Amino acid sequence: MRHRLAWLLLLAVPVAHADELVIYRCTDAAGALTVQNMPCPKGSRQQVKRMPALATVPMTSAPATPPQPAASAPADATPVPAAAAPGTPPAPASGNARLPPPNLFHCTTRDGGGYLTEDSEPASRCVPLQTTGLDGNPQGGAGQACEVVRDACARVPDEGLCEAWKKRRDEAEVAWRFTRTETSEKNQAEFDRVQRILAESTCGG
Repeated sequence: MRHRLAWLLLLAVPVAHADELVIYRCTDAAGALTVQNMPCPKGSRQQVKRMPALATVPMTSAPATPPQPAASAPADATPVPAAAAPGTPPAPASGNARLPPPNLFHCTTRDGGGYLTEDSEPASRCVPLQTTGLDGNPQGGAGQACEVVRDACARVPDEGLCEAWKKRRDEAEVAWRFTRTETSEKNQAEFDRVQRILAESTCGG
């Protein structure tokens, strides 16, 4: 009985403690190479390589370190804002703070008409003049002439800016919806721009 128990203990020795490791390199008739841990099949050229076996040691997992609680600020602590760089304008008190719309100018033409523009000095324009012949006959004028004029423009007061921008938006919408096809895309872009200015300013609030 004692010899039988010793034989069973020998069989229980792990494979990892074997003296050597045998590797078979097999090359078949077509020249394909196979590496395996058992003898090659018949008809294959076999090369045997023996090397010392490495005993494997099971790795023990390190005990998990419980996460440290993050240090929390006292309930009555007041956050200190970062110092702004010199010359930097102060940030608005809230991310939703709105600014007034840009300036608009109301211009009056020579014939008494008026329009709104964002330019304080609109471009000059040439007003056609009537020409006459040498005999004073207006039908006999052979040439053309015009007079360069500038419209008189004044800044819209702050209290009237929102109404002026809304009027500018309505005019841009009419120009977009009731215009020729070749300029429709450009007029729509202008309407969208004016609409966005209104929505993002104090007028849209």
